[in-house]
Amino acid sequence: MGGALAWLAAPPAVRAQGDKDPLGSSQWEDIRREFLGQAPVVFDERVQVRGPAFAEDPMAVPVSVSALGLSDVKQIAVIVDRNPIRKVLDFHPQLALPALSFRFKLEQASPVRAAVRTGDGVWHVGGTWVESTGGGCTVPGVTRSDGSWASTLGQVSGALFESPLDAQATRLRLRVMHPMDTGLVAGVPAFYINRLAVLDEGGRELLLFNGHEPLSENPVLSFELPGRVQGALRVRGSDNNGNRFDAAIGRRLLP
Repeated sequence: MGGALAWLAAPPAVRAQGDKDPLGSSQWEDIRREFLGQAPVVFDERVQVRGPAFAEDPMAVPVSVSALGLSDVKQIAVIVDRNPIRKVLDFHPQLALPALSFRFKLEQASPVRAAVRTGDGVWHVGGTWVESTGGGCTVPGVTRSDGSWASTLGQVSGALFESPLDAQATRLRLRVMHPMDTGLVAGVPAFYINRLAVLDEGGRELLLFNGHEPLSENPVLSFELPGRVQGALRVRGSDNNGNRFDAAIGRRLLP
């Protein structure tokens, strides 16, 4: 949190980079119009996107996003400029911290961006460049190829850890079994998780996650929850075919 506090203390002229794309992408203006509309946009170093310099496995590129230096975060959208399907996810932190990690499919070398909407309607954008041999969006996943996806569809597992980002927070790591088909493989229609909510023991929704086709097969997602989790958590979700899943995550804090 020290880094986040340092950003909070810095003057706005240092924190914000302005509205010129630091990644120099020719797709940026189209992305801005399509996903961010007419709202104000600023490139902001408080939005931190971390990924590998080179994606060894374009089917499962690990990325983490943190906007801990911003207050009143309403939404985090992850967008990949050069993917055939650009939107990876939308995350609404609600009572969670504005940070998450995940894996996604990458079709070719591209900027990977997080656009963070704060309560004043401004989009704060950060990003990184990931090199890749590509092809991650247009080949079938392992469980689709061997047919095993049907026997595990919708199974949810999870664990709780001490958060490495905030000593007072708890990390929730989830895995949801799903083939996450992009619809770009011949004969295989789009089939993906489109909604995931985490609720506390009293049924209060802590966060909402909306997935899109480029999320990796059997996605593993990490979220940061404030404080020490009391009682069991519940995970509820659905996919674009109407399949629903509902699972309890026990009160299990791991080192």
